[in-house]
Amino acid sequence: MTKDFLKSIGTYFQAIQLIKKLKLWKYFLVPAGLGLVLGGIFIGTAYGLSDNFGSFISGFWPWDFGKSVVETMSSWIGGFSIIILGILLYKHVLMAISAPFMGPVSEKVEEYLTGSPVTKPDSKKETVGILMRSIRLNARNLLIELVITIPLMILSLIPVVGIVATIIIFYVQSYYTGFGNMDYTLERYLNYKESKTFVKKHRGVAVGNGLVFTFMLFIPLIGIMITLPISTVASTIDTIKKLHPEAQLTVI
Repeated sequence: MTKDFLKSIGTYFQAIQLIKKLKLWKYFLVPAGLGLVLGGIFIGTAYGLSDNFGSFISGFWPWDFGKSVVETMSSWIGGFSIIILGILLYKHVLMAISAPFMGPVSEKVEEYLTGSPVTKPDSKKETVGILMRSIRLNARNLLIELVITIPLMILSLIPVVGIVATIIIFYVQSYYTGFGNMDYTLERYLNYKESKTFVKKHRGVAVGNGLVFTFMLFIPLIGIMITLPISTVASTIDTIKKLHPEAQLTVI
């Protein structure tokens, strides 16, 4: 797993080279626009809710002494919680609705790597099927992340334990983010159940890809526009290598 994890992080450098080589920037326009709009909505919402959430938390402190300290800490805790939940919601909504646009990017990368044409959806029915699969997958992953992340966020308030809880939060988020990115390729090969098994087997790839995705989102403005397309190219490279371990793939 560690080997796959490190390689997956390094694949991002190959992805940038391949994007330039194949001139894939034009495919970034729609996802970048969607990312910008969704990012603005979630950032605005998070900013508005952080103080309210902080006030809600501080309301559990019934005493007057130390109340100002508790209120300050509650604001920080509220802001952190909203950021974590906001990123979680943002990425899954973006990945779900971007499926029809990320699929072609993944196909272009696969064609280059394998030297063989990819069978593309030639009807609206197939395109809708890809979109519905992506919505189903991301809704499932979102639900699982919420169930795991919320208790961990509570534990993160405990000294020392909080450090471990925070690390686990990023691990879980990275895994399911990488899962979503890998599925843009896997949907052409495996059904929904088989994809879950495949990603579980290659969890190092998913975690490495998703971790870089998560940190890239923190790049001011640009992050929410380019993260998904670059992550899709990177995940496609790694996924094709795992799907065709014996194949002679084109060197980037």
